[in-house]
Amino acid sequence: MIASIPQSRAFPRTYLAYVTVFFVFLMAPLLVVAVFSLNDSLFPSLPWQGFTLDWFLADTPERTGLFHDKRIMASIGVSLIVASCVAVLSVLLAISNAFLFERQSFRGKSLLYSLMLVPLVIPGVILGISVLAFGSNVANGLEDNYGIDLEFLRPGLTMVILGQFSFISTICTLVISARLRKFDIQLEEAALNLGASRFDVFRTITLPWLRPAIIGSVIVAFLMSFENFNTTLVLVGSDAPLTITMFDRMREGSTPVLNAVSLLLMVASGGLALLSIFVQRKQPGRG
Repeated sequence: MIASIPQSRAFPRTYLAYVTVFFVFLMAPLLVVAVFSLNDSLFPSLPWQGFTLDWFLADTPERTGLFHDKRIMASIGVSLIVASCVAVLSVLLAISNAFLFERQSFRGKSLLYSLMLVPLVIPGVILGISVLAFGSNVANGLEDNYGIDLEFLRPGLTMVILGQFSFISTICTLVISARLRKFDIQLEEAALNLGASRFDVFRTITLPWLRPAIIGSVIVAFLMSFENFNTTLVLVGSDAPLTITMFDRMREGSTPVLNAVSLLLMVASGGLALLSIFVQRKQPGRG
């Protein structure tokens, strides 16, 4: 809203109603899932049967809670491994890309930058199929012609990591590049003139400036990897991450345990997202 433009008396109320309906639309499914995960009922439905934490903690023949469900806990472990690898690899490449695109000038820079952005506009399923087809063709070609069996190029955790890394690294690059673009390069030049090495300049001046963007990128990459489904579905092998395990369970029918998993993910994701926002809003002079 622009304050200088005359507005009718009904406009503020209409705008407030629109915003309220919009957020209710976003939050209602999440609240329903949270309520069903705490409902003392064998089925995720009304009526309310009373408050319980059984779907998180129970370990009885009748009820097996989230933390005692071996298959789900194993899939959470797989997702943590994949998300950690993707986050580390994506941020390391993103730092290199940021310096390449922000500090260097070379022929074909615009084309290379555009190619880097392509994975963001490709549907996840198509991206996963492309990565899988490339890896499988390379593995089959080497095995047929040279007898070399590169199992990691076939469906499995390595391919899941590479598939997610192919587009998450681009997002991390954009975040870190935006931070680096605001950096005063004269600070580095002054340190170099005073006798500091390039590594010392990077470690003591540039890196502290980039730290909020790097931490934010790690959090964003971790969350995007942990909750990715489309690309992961195409590339997964025998070790299924959490999203694939939940998808398999949903085909059998929704259960309160799945609601408990969803609530846990909402709380963890919300906490990490708030941490990312807090880190990103730190003042430049405070690292």
